[in-house]
Amino acid sequence: MMVCVTGSRSQVTKMLEIKPRIYLYALLSLAMMLFCETLFAEGQNSVSEYKLGSGDKLSIVVFDEDDLSIEAVLSDAGTISYPFLGELEVKGKTLSELENLVIGGLKGPYLIDPKVNVKVIEYRPFYIHGEVVKSGGYPYQPGLTLRKAITLAGGFTERASKTKIYVRRDGVSSGQPELITMDDYIFPGDTVTVEQSFF
Repeated sequence: MMVCVTGSRSQVTKMLEIKPRIYLYALLSLAMMLFCETLFAEGQNSVSEYKLGSGDKLSIVVFDEDDLSIEAVLSDAGTISYPFLGELEVKGKTLSELENLVIGGLKGPYLIDPKVNVKVIEYRPFYIHGEVVKSGGYPYQPGLTLRKAITLAGGFTERASKTKIYVRRDGVSSGQPELITMDDYIFPGDTVTVEQSFF
């Protein structure tokens, strides 16, 4: 069966051009949706897997129990003081692990079915030293990269090496500095050192 298309040659050409363009837009939209979903999932995973450390400020809310809802900062020993339960060792635990710890402590003696929510309201700082304008500790921000950390510290000095930048990860037992690039992530408690360039 033959289909006849009427109209000038330019109109026919435009019609033929439109269809591939629609497919292209659809593919680009799909790719963008998948990319955003991946970023969201990574963000969710990073929050759920985040391990608490000294200096983190927490909010612990027990629903309908104001006396049991507190804000607390982890001590140098990695503990917090919680009503009825005393000193809790929470360093190295995830938020969900701390929630379960509080639920387990309150359930039975104090509450039948406690509903607990734990979140970080202020992360412990990261530290940056060496060839930056303003060395020191800075408040951590989720999604922080080395590039952003350098900016917070006022940028590089004239003698800074852009390729010899190391980080010591907080909580890593080896304690060995790790060579990183500008797009690598920095985490709470990390210590960044920018070396000097000799050229």
